Amino acid sequence: MSDAPVRVTVWNENVHESTGNPASMAQDYPDGLHGTIARAVEELVPGATTRTAVLSDPEHGLTEEVLADTDVLLWWGHVAHGDVADEVVDRVQRHVLAGMGLIVLHSGHFSKILIRLLGTTCSLAWRNDGGREVVWTVATGHPIAEGVPNPFVIEQQEMYGEPFDVPAPDELVFISAFPGGEVFRSGMTYLRGRGRVFYFSPGDQDYPVYHHPDVRRVIANGVRWAHQPGLERAVPEVTHPAEGWFTRSPA
Repeated sequence: MSDAPVRVTVWNENVHESTGNPASMAQDYPDGLHGTIARAVEELVPGATTRTAVLSDPEHGLTEEVLADTDVLLWWGHVAHGDVADEVVDRVQRHVLAGMGLIVLHSGHFSKILIRLLGTTCSLAWRNDGGREVVWTVATGHPIAEGVPNPFVIEQQEMYGEPFDVPAPDELVFISAFPGGEVFRSGMTYLRGRGRVFYFSPGDQDYPVYHHPDVRRVIANGVRWAHQPGLERAVPEVTHPAEGWFTRSPA
């Protein structure tokens, strides 16, 4: 993977930080989930520059200017998917199709942008009892698995299980196993237009999972994989003039 400088935007709805269990959030994620994830990228991706954006920012912090200056966008959401404006989802989709990388984390499986890009409900089975997650690499040698033990163990985590209503991935990188016997496709890649998309499930607001060194390594590897240095960003051409937003410039 290239170590060319990469511009990363970490988006977080930033709701749990002030609701639910703010004391636990303050202890585990004093800089918010977005801050913790951004620090992982800065520490493990040479030359990376990061910015963060949250739901309450104007245009959710995802303006044309910000997206045009973003090589890889990371997305974390959970309880406020419906509050994300459709015009912002349109904008993000257009930039992904044009070549921007997208990494969707954990409960972002229900985000409008992932549902839009995959075309399915993205629903799954879940149980939050703080059980143990064992993450197995099934695509040994994949760049996203570089330097990651096989398996690695997360001692406390929310269970995500099959069936997971997503299209068959282009690449299945990780599967997870849980104490109840459940399994889950926990790391998958897709190509959408010119953009690379990676979904990675380990990570939760109730547990300090984003401090886990192997989770941080996977996220950093995902950023490096999703980045396509030198790619000239352009929305794929279509033949239907009625689909006018597809033909607009991505920047």
